[in-house]
Amino acid sequence: MLKILVYIHAPAGTPTKGQRELLALAGRLGEARAVLGAEADEAALAGLSAAGATGFYAAAGGLDASALLTPAVSLLTGAVRDFGADAVLLPNGIEGREVAARAAVRLDAAVITDAIDVQTDLTVTKPVLAGSHTVKAQGTRVPVLITLKPNSVEVPEPNAGTGEAAPLRELEIEATAPAARITSSAARTDTGRPELSSARFVVAGGRGVEGDFTPVEDLADALGAAVGASRVATDAGWIEHSAQVGQTGATISPQLYISAGISGAIQQKAGMQGAKCIVAINKDPDAPVFEIADLGIIGDLATVLPQAAAEIRRRKG
Repeated sequence: MLKILVYIHAPAGTPTKGQRELLALAGRLGEARAVLGAEADEAALAGLSAAGATGFYAAAGGLDASALLTPAVSLLTGAVRDFGADAVLLPNGIEGREVAARAAVRLDAAVITDAIDVQTDLTVTKPVLAGSHTVKAQGTRVPVLITLKPNSVEVPEPNAGTGEAAPLRELEIEATAPAARITSSAARTDTGRPELSSARFVVAGGRGVEGDFTPVEDLADALGAAVGASRVATDAGWIEHSAQVGQTGATISPQLYISAGISGAIQQKAGMQGAKCIVAINKDPDAPVFEIADLGIIGDLATVLPQAAAEIRRRKG
């Protein structure tokens, strides 16, 4: 049986869908244990145990939250050696990729990013060339550190389990002076919408919104979707940069992606081409986005989006 570690960046309360995906895939491959990138209470440990974790690794004395990722990397490398892990699964976000890269250097290990599936022989399926092709890859060294794209694994709804947490093992991690520290932080404004990186539905706007994201946000709220944007829109200051989807922004793979007023240049396609269903709305019938859209609507988003939002609300009752 393979030994699989799962890196859990922020364990809290009920596991997120992304965390349950990682644990579900790990359980399918072998024995799954979780490495905790932050302090977790009993409720969080019980939730992760119900999602498939058979054990946990944490840092003795806790991790220095001001030291960026250095302590988490030290904990992960220590857990790999203690467990004798064959593979490590991490989220495919900025932190997951960074931790994977740093840990791989210390372990002289292999790294494969953007995974959408992993087989029991650790063959990884992943999209390449802006999602235009799918390839299978294998690491030539062990362990293999794999970052998993969200919405790639079917998981059951969370269950309460027995309420008991799997065993926790604390490791002494090497003391290393970080090259940079976090000096201050500020919480993001809670919009009530799902996180862009893991959302099942995304409504994104581009140049065609002409500075007004109200129709995009209204449709997103009707759908229970996240709001995304093209680089043009974020560079213009119409919406914060964290909403950017594309080669230099977030790479997402939702069930439904609605593109409104976005031409669909290759840089933007790279971030959303993994969506299961793409609906494009654009006044230009020659816009590149129509080449990859499952459904194309040639029209003014200022007219189409409010009609769609009103119809969705009507059907919801």
